Amino acid sequence: MKKKRIGLLLIQLGTPDSPKTKDVRRYLSEFLNDPRVIDLPWLGRKLLVNGIIVPFRAPKSAKIYQELFDISEGVSPLITHTEAVVEKLQARFPDDDLTVHMAMRYQNPAMYDVLEEMRKENYDHIVVLPLFPQYASASTGSAIDLAMDIIRKWWVVPQVSTINQFWDNEGYIDSIVERTKEFNIQDYDHILFSYHGLPDRHVDKVYEGSDLCTDQPCETEINDKNKFCYKATCFATTRLIADKLGLKEEDYTVCFQSRLDKKWLTPFADKVVEEQGKAGAKKLLVFSPAFVADCLETLIEIGDEYQEIFEEHGGEKVQLVPSSNSHDRFIDGLEELVRDRI
Repeated sequence: MKKKRIGLLLIQLGTPDSPKTKDVRRYLSEFLNDPRVIDLPWLGRKLLVNGIIVPFRAPKSAKIYQELFDISEGVSPLITHTEAVVEKLQARFPDDDLTVHMAMRYQNPAMYDVLEEMRKENYDHIVVLPLFPQYASASTGSAIDLAMDIIRKWWVVPQVSTINQFWDNEGYIDSIVERTKEFNIQDYDHILFSYHGLPDRHVDKVYEGSDLCTDQPCETEINDKNKFCYKATCFATTRLIADKLGLKEEDYTVCFQSRLDKKWLTPFADKVVEEQGKAGAKKLLVFSPAFVADCLETLIEIGDEYQEIFEEHGGEKVQLVPSSNSHDRFIDGLEELVRDRI
């Protein structure tokens, strides 16, 4: 029997094509105008994003992206790390008629272009895998939404499978644990697990009726109600990593970075860093498990900005644990996820 031809689409969030202000402006405009990211009515979102946020934020963000591109020798690390994942994962399917593709939800390589290439390949089965371990409507939901919107317009719609989260995948967890072997945990006064923040209303929308995230035991367990709650899966991810590292609850803090206002998930990572410095901590070890590839939020926000905050309040060193990137155990985990679907 002839093997089915399978196309695997790996999706990352996105990155500006360059640190030039015009490219950053284009990226921010596409990103922030997504109704799953800023869930306001159309007119209000347009006025806020195009009239206020992007014009004022783009020049400042461009300077930060310049720092990032300088570190990675003029190329976005999100691109290079994802390309390495594609190469390694492709090598895991030598006897299968499976081809790995990559796209960015925002900017390039654009999902429209990559999916058009995949349409022309006439695959029997397409597997869509957003590279976000913990489900959030603003990341995973948006990526799958766009992919399905593109595919549904094809004349021939193949079999389509999606993978919407993998926070408990052992390969993913092990890749983070293995990264820790580069450091001696005993040398650090405290450990932070810093996840990208979300507005409180985003996690509240996971629940039916009048239920809110605060009504659930999201800090301590996963159940049928909160299994797609970003906050709950962030805490669950942390417990899995902490267990493998032999950490006690008092050894670490779960926190959330990159907030825009006070109505976001707490505790805020920058405030925790500040509090640790004031309390006398000198060395912090920081994980950022929501990012499988090092990027602006890990290398610059944690590596540089949090370092400055910590020093200002008496601390000495904020040490970032590298993301999974293209670690072999992470590739093991992705292979397992894909084989389960095909």
